[in-house]
Amino acid sequence: MTTVHEPAAVKADLSVWPASATDTPRTGLSVGGVPLAEIADRFGTPVYVLDEAEVRDRCRTYRDAFHDAEVLYAAKAFLCRAMAHWMDEEGLGLDVCSAGELELAFLTGFPPERIVLHGNAKSPRDLETALRLRVGRIVIDSPSEIARLAAAVGPDGQQKVMVRVVPGVSAGGHEKIRTGTDDQKFGLSTTDGYAEHAIARLLDQPQLQLIGLHCHLGSQITSVEPYLVAVRRLVALMARLYERHGLVLPELDLGGGHGIAYRPGEAALDLTTLAREIRAELTRACASARLPVPRLIIEPGRAIAGPAGIAVYRVLAVKHTGDQLFVAVDGGMSDNPRPALYGVRYAPRLIGRHSTAAPARVTVVGRHCEAGDILAADVELPDDIRPGDLLAVPVAGAYHLSMASGYNLVGRPPVVAVRDGLARLLVRRESMEDIRSRDVGL
Repeated sequence: MTTVHEPAAVKADLSVWPASATDTPRTGLSVGGVPLAEIADRFGTPVYVLDEAEVRDRCRTYRDAFHDAEVLYAAKAFLCRAMAHWMDEEGLGLDVCSAGELELAFLTGFPPERIVLHGNAKSPRDLETALRLRVGRIVIDSPSEIARLAAAVGPDGQQKVMVRVVPGVSAGGHEKIRTGTDDQKFGLSTTDGYAEHAIARLLDQPQLQLIGLHCHLGSQITSVEPYLVAVRRLVALMARLYERHGLVLPELDLGGGHGIAYRPGEAALDLTTLAREIRAELTRACASARLPVPRLIIEPGRAIAGPAGIAVYRVLAVKHTGDQLFVAVDGGMSDNPRPALYGVRYAPRLIGRHSTAAPARVTVVGRHCEAGDILAADVELPDDIRPGDLLAVPVAGAYHLSMASGYNLVGRPPVVAVRDGLARLLVRRESMEDIRSRDVGL
């Protein structure tokens, strides 16, 4: 008698999923103790799932690694009231880029003195809101902001400011997210004297208290070396400011941009090494320049929110076109524009059922009327993928919903938090009534 053996189960690679992720035959893929298929059934799709414990653990990892620095969460990665509340409880500050982000955080009860306002083109409302709510620092990005901000502060007020400088360091995963070079819109160049000229002007404004320099090199940086180069160049600038103006700056903000893995096997920035090497380089550079070591500030966003988020979609159509197999889902570039903008690649998984079918190379596409609406190109999914199936995309917590649009008026997905076996709604789905209420004319 011949014995028939079932195919051996392939152990799931959950290396880029939240630490709480499990995959069992009984419950399927779960995060925070909640099966993702249950979340899809309860809240509909597309839906974003945020693992609260993963967010908090990543905050603590940063606090431990940078124990002598100030850690600000970059709210542009993703912000909602719950996220601001978690950052407050975990002892992080906030880096915001608009009056909207600032007011949402303030309404949550976030201490304004732990908020920093950024932006290369701050609107009058941005500045007015920041001054009214008394934010801790405002980062000046251009010379024209100096007079505008001083006038807004008034002759009897005072506002702590930093100056964003460009250290001439090229770093980042894509040319559109490299911000440390002279050929982009952010900051003031250190190579042509522009930064020093602006700082000299700023020192003539008694309402503005310059407390430090700021830089941001880019995003998805996986090497420590660009940060060390930036430290050396910024300390050199601080030394020149001391020589010319007797100015000793107590703070140095190196921004964020810490790279994470979106697919198994991809490189990620080692935070322990980063913290150790930056601390050593800063100490050496300041000793050489005979300056006191400033307090370090960093601004992680993606590295905190990204790996804690999962996007769940339902398959609407499966189609062979020539040699291509397209799997179309009920979301797309309206809730995740990153593949179209930066060519980002993801590793989606089939959830809700276990398939023994052979893997097939497929391209997961969105529902929108754009050929570039591709969520995951040339990925492996079971050959029996069919309409009605669920797909989950890991590392979806940053720059997905925060960059979402109203394209095709499909409405933005909800955000659901999971923790300890419980799921709760943080941000509800955008409804047709929401869309219709904004359209007030005929």
